Amino acid sequence: MNIVLIILLIIVALVVILMIAAAFAPDSFTIERDIVINKPKQQVFDFVRLMKNQTRYNKWVMQDPNQRMDYRGTDGTVGCVCAWESESKQSGKGEQEISNIVDGKNVDYDVRFEKPFRNTSHMQIATDAVSANQTKVTWTFGGKLTFGMKMLHMVLNLKNVLAKDVQTSLGNLKNVLENG
Repeated sequence: MNIVLIILLIIVALVVILMIAAAFAPDSFTIERDIVINKPKQQVFDFVRLMKNQTRYNKWVMQDPNQRMDYRGTDGTVGCVCAWESESKQSGKGEQEISNIVDGKNVDYDVRFEKPFRNTSHMQIATDAVSANQTKVTWTFGGKLTFGMKMLHMVLNLKNVLAKDVQTSLGNLKNVLENG
């Protein structure tokens, strides 16, 4: 019986430590990754500004080929919304909306998650010319964290997981644009 009590006390202590750490963790997160694509800046920008093209490079969009996608508005313009719903818990349900465009420079998105959790994040894809035929694409993703999300980020090391997903998406983008 003593061993069960000791294990229970250890679990309680770990939960308390996690909660204390979460209380002092930052209230927001930002991930930024970039890649150089061997294509002219305008060609890269014209591709990334269209949300429908994300089905070809965005890891999160590609993870469930059976998810329902609904586009409202004119793709590639401010106000265009892409809503998704999936039976997969990884994809869940939500929508992203183009909130700002600086032509040839960047596209900003508000990403609203409904399932498996409610949260709003911000995403930006920016393009900068490295040379006449090379473009640096910078993908920034971040948002505010509730207390529960801070704990989840800590337990699952979500910032690193999300950073790897962004880098994978950029690699997919490079492959699509350079190799058709």
